[in-house]
Amino acid sequence: MRRARHLRLGVNVDHVATLRNARGGRYPDPIRAAEMAIAAGADGITAHLREDRRHIRDDDIARLKQQITKPLNFEMAATPEMVDIAIKTRPHAVCLVPERREERTTEGGLDANGQRRQLAPVVAALSSAGIRVSLFIAPEQAQIEAAADLKSAVVEIHTGAWCEALAEQQSSAAEAEFQRIVRGAHLARLLGLEVHAGHGLDTVTAEQIAGLADIVELNIGHFLIADAVFEGLSAAVKSMRAAMDRGRAGAGER
Repeated sequence: MRRARHLRLGVNVDHVATLRNARGGRYPDPIRAAEMAIAAGADGITAHLREDRRHIRDDDIARLKQQITKPLNFEMAATPEMVDIAIKTRPHAVCLVPERREERTTEGGLDANGQRRQLAPVVAALSSAGIRVSLFIAPEQAQIEAAADLKSAVVEIHTGAWCEALAEQQSSAAEAEFQRIVRGAHLARLLGLEVHAGHGLDTVTAEQIAGLADIVELNIGHFLIADAVFEGLSAAVKSMRAAMDRGRAGAGER
């Protein structure tokens, strides 16, 4: 059995900006949070620039690109405005996500299969600009195959349904959702896609999913920022990194 590759941790700093925006002004600064997360063991930083700028702002994206020492993963909707910003900013990667103004957080995966015509020119434009493109999708065969057909470099599997079933103590539903993730991650890797995962993860679920060798990166935000209120951001990131390492230690190539 071969040793599984290092599991990268991407820390999402959106909700540091949420806290800043609740009062106005410049504090707390999401760029400082990103630098602290990197110092504590994060392998990259994720930030979602929404249409309504409810948390991350244009200036945050520009400063993150200029100042952080690890890759920037720019989450965005597949709109002309966001494509222009991404090409101007040139982050390491872009993750295309569905977006609705009325949602509190991203509620589901992108319908890559049903929106191929709209997504194809977006993926092509970003890829031509040297930006790695990821699609945030449910672990469904049709969605994964669509991502491969669209020539996305990466898929990020939406783990929200699994995490919600666990939180509601629906054990059979949680197991079914986890098996969907297992199958989806394996199919994606077989199709040549790099596989990431995220949404709703905490230290317990991150440790469990870290055992899937097909997945090479977890992107985690809300839990880490919430935990930082009690433990401090550096401690929260270090605790998450340790949980992921524990889970990875038992992972082989599946």
